Amino acid sequence: MAPVRRDSNRQTARLVGKFDRSLRRTADVLVDKFGEDNAPVVHQEMLAEFRRLIPEIPYIGGWRNPYTEMLVGAAKGLSMYRVIVRRGGSLEDTGELMHLRNRAAMERVPRVIRHGPMRNLFIRQQKRAVRRSQKRRYPDDWVFELVQGDGETFDAGMDVIECGDLKFLRKQGAEELCPYFCDLDYVLAEAMGYELRRTKTLAWGCDRCDFRLSMDGVTSALWPPEFVERTCGQPQTEERTAVS
Repeated sequence: MAPVRRDSNRQTARLVGKFDRSLRRTADVLVDKFGEDNAPVVHQEMLAEFRRLIPEIPYIGGWRNPYTEMLVGAAKGLSMYRVIVRRGGSLEDTGELMHLRNRAAMERVPRVIRHGPMRNLFIRQQKRAVRRSQKRRYPDDWVFELVQGDGETFDAGMDVIECGDLKFLRKQGAEELCPYFCDLDYVLAEAMGYELRRTKTLAWGCDRCDFRLSMDGVTSALWPPEFVERTCGQPQTEERTAVS
């Protein structure tokens, strides 16, 4: 089911056009990965795969629900993944491409906006999302629980009990991609100037994603990711590694 129920042809054209523009803005990333001759072809293959996926994006209330944009983003990432694998690339190659593209997109926004209005809007949206999710109106949506901060350990917290991205990717047979979407939360936190701490994610088979935010902290979005959540809060004995 498409993310918005009406005007499907117009919606598809708009979504593909937006993805096209974003790929063009980060064309240098594709060139680095595939070479100058192949990058335009890969670009078009990704657009075609995304166009095919659009009708399969679940409906969770349309654009009134800000998490619809996250599902659309999951479809974009999945389209990149499928094209990269068809061309002999890997899961980690896809994760790196998503990481670099999201970092580049955030860096185009002035720091004063990222650390001010954008961050404040983001926090307000999360609080509204928690309240709305408790209604469980759409089975493919997210479900959150609010965790009150104490102002010392953390300022605000949220537990994700159900993840729309994971549900979508699982239905598409690509849930292994989900930890790399989780990595983008750190890219966002770094860009917006707050500290994100997390010890669990549903993507790693844990019982929840435990987001803890400190507004005056600092996040470093490393590549490759540390994936500290893969032990679900238990002591980590392995060296830092990417998904195998």
